[in-house]
Amino acid sequence: MRAVTTTAPGGPENLSLIETVENPPSAGEVQIRTVASGVNPADLLQRAGLYPPPPGASDLLGLELSGIVHDVGSGVTDVAVGDRVCALVDGGAYAELVNAPAAQVIHVPGGLELRDAAAVPEAACTAWSNLVDVAGLTAGMTVLIHGGSGGVGSMAVQIAHALNAFVISTAGGPERCEQVRALGADVVVDHRSESFVDVVLEVTGGRGVDVVLDVVGAAYLAENVRALATNGHLVVIGMQKGRRAELDLGVLLTKRASVTGTTLRSRPAGEKATIVDGVRRHVLPLITDGRVRPVVDTIYPFSEARQAHERLAAGGVLGKILLTP
Repeated sequence: MRAVTTTAPGGPENLSLIETVENPPSAGEVQIRTVASGVNPADLLQRAGLYPPPPGASDLLGLELSGIVHDVGSGVTDVAVGDRVCALVDGGAYAELVNAPAAQVIHVPGGLELRDAAAVPEAACTAWSNLVDVAGLTAGMTVLIHGGSGGVGSMAVQIAHALNAFVISTAGGPERCEQVRALGADVVVDHRSESFVDVVLEVTGGRGVDVVLDVVGAAYLAENVRALATNGHLVVIGMQKGRRAELDLGVLLTKRASVTGTTLRSRPAGEKATIVDGVRRHVLPLITDGRVRPVVDTIYPFSEARQAHERLAAGGVLGKILLTP
C-alpha cells in the first residue's frame, strides 16, 4: 500500500510517498481503506522531529481519517466491513489502509460526505472534551475561543453555539472574522487590530468569560486570565506562541479561577475511547441535523503532502486541510 512518510526529521521537503507493507488488523481493531486523512499541526511537529508518536503507534504521520471498513479484527462487533466511518488514531493515517482501535471509530451519517468526515475526529474530540468535559460549558455561559478559523477552533465555535453558549472568538483579518461569525460566533475579535481582553470586558459588562479555549499558549496567558470571570476556567490546548510565561497568581486567586493544560494524542486508550463515545453521543447528532459541520479548506493528494504542510504552516487556513490517496 502507499503511505506518506518522512525521510528524516526536518522540513516538508522531507515528505515522501512510499510503498509499505499492509498489516492486518489486530484484535479489537478495524482496518479502514482511506478516503481522506486530516492534516494537523501535530503532524508538522512530528515531521520536524519535535513530537514523536507514543509507544506502539505507527511512525507514519496522521491522526485522523475517513473511509470504508476493509477488515475487522477479532472481538469487533459494532463495526462491519463496508461501513462508512471516520476514526481517531495515534498515528499512521497518511496511508491507504489504516488500522484503528474499534473504540475510536465513528460511523459517518448519510448526510455527510465521507471525504469531509476526515475533518471530524481530532477537532470534535478536542473541542468537545475540553469545552464540556474539562471546562463544564453549558447553555447561558460565555466562552472565548481563540483561533476560531482553525481546525479545532471552527468546530469549537459551532459546538459552543449549538450548546446555546454566548461565543466570542478571535481570528486574523476581516475576511476570516466574517467566516467565523458565519459559523455561529456572537462576537469576533480581529486579533491583528483589536485587544481581545478589551472586547471581552466590554461585551460582558466587565464580568469576563466563563471559559477560555486557547491554542496560542504563553503569549496569551496573562491576558487570558484577565479575560476570565470569577470562577472562570482557562483550558490551554496549544503552544503556537510559546511554552513559558509569567502568571500573576494574585489575579488567579482573586478570581478563584483555574488553568488546565490538556493533550489528546498521549492519553491512554481508555480515556480516548470515552472521549470518542462522547462525540458519538453528543456531537454526531449535531452533525446529522446540520447544526455542526466539518469545515474543509483545501484537499491535496498524498503525492502533494509537502504542499499541504506548507499551506498549513503558512497560516490563513479556514478549518482543515485534507489529503486523499
